[in-house]
Amino acid sequence: MISVDEYRARLAASLPVLAAERLPLDEALGAVLAETVVTRWPIPLFDNSAMDGYAVHAAASQAGARLRVVADLAAGSPDDPPVAPGEAVRIMTGAPMPSQADAVVPLEDTELGLAGAAAGSAPPDWVTVARAPVVGAHIRRAGEDASAGEPAVVAGRELGPWQLAAIASAGHEHVIARRMPRVAVLSTGSELVAPGAVPARGQIPESNSVLVTAALRAAGAVVVSATVVPDDEDSLRVEVERTLGDAATALDGERLGVDAVVLTGGAAVGAFDPVRAVLGAAGSVRFDAVALQPGRHQGFGVIGGTPVFCLPGNPVAVAVSLELIVRPALRAMAEHAEPERPRFRLPAVTGWASPAGRTQVVPVVVETSGVAPVAGRASGSHRVRSLAEATAFAVIPPEVGLVEAGDLVEVILCR
Repeated sequence: MISVDEYRARLAASLPVLAAERLPLDEALGAVLAETVVTRWPIPLFDNSAMDGYAVHAAASQAGARLRVVADLAAGSPDDPPVAPGEAVRIMTGAPMPSQADAVVPLEDTELGLAGAAAGSAPPDWVTVARAPVVGAHIRRAGEDASAGEPAVVAGRELGPWQLAAIASAGHEHVIARRMPRVAVLSTGSELVAPGAVPARGQIPESNSVLVTAALRAAGAVVVSATVVPDDEDSLRVEVERTLGDAATALDGERLGVDAVVLTGGAAVGAFDPVRAVLGAAGSVRFDAVALQPGRHQGFGVIGGTPVFCLPGNPVAVAVSLELIVRPALRAMAEHAEPERPRFRLPAVTGWASPAGRTQVVPVVVETSGVAPVAGRASGSHRVRSLAEATAFAVIPPEVGLVEAGDLVEVILCR
């Protein structure tokens, strides 16, 4: 067996990097910015009010001062009304400050209170200051967030809602970024039937393609097809050739090329395991025994520039392989700065045995006092229901044969 780190290093050395694309902002969520975006204009663009209230001369607006209201400014108004000492302009949040005013008195600091700007109401003729402002009070200054030409979001950042908002505020509607890969999923097994079908003797509901598709989408990847293939070498060979030949059709009907393929099942050494027989015989994919529990039997290769991941068939082993191997690899292809989820160290609530010489990954529940294996069981690669209850994986290194209550264990929060 080879270690998990050795196996992952072999994959990392072969992974291609996806090309950058010009993406509209509404298609860029989860992509990695390939070129730094700079602001086209100052942010904010102009001095504006941070409060609903009255733009005034601070020196002439002491507590008790009665000011004549000479204009009304809403957000988006282009007006720049004159305002003299002893006068005020009613102003809404975001409206440009009058050039001659140097402070804003919030509505609640007037005798009118918050009722002084009821929806659709006309401004009053006069307003009395209840609390004196200081110069610059409640004014957002032009460029105080960013100057023109300053980076808004730097290359290498994953584009989430906050980054996309910053780019839009900087005056851009497109970015140069790398999407997550487009992936085809192949689930192998002659015993598999559709989840809603009634299984006959020897058959089971097919869940791996559901698991893989959902996990990949949660990671930001685009699943272009999900196909169940029987344990038949000819059928598998045809399906793999079709998939790698860019014949996969996206679920929304759009034709897309494939950046990666994920297969589940058939990667072991049994008499009816077709994945190893089809892909391994041609030398396209190398199969390894990895020191991982569950998930020992793994295969990986690059065929025609497309990475192909061959995972075990048992669902917990599939989930572990997705988290430790496939997800980081796909994110690395998109040049994510942090391909893996953060890991934390938490105490074990109860103890369990771990196989010597293998990295053990256990579905656990995170509690206030620490982590505990789901239903008290630390193993069982077929226990798909345990995944429904788990909120994290505990990762036990190969040199640890026994986890005792109170021991700190490494934890990956998966939801």
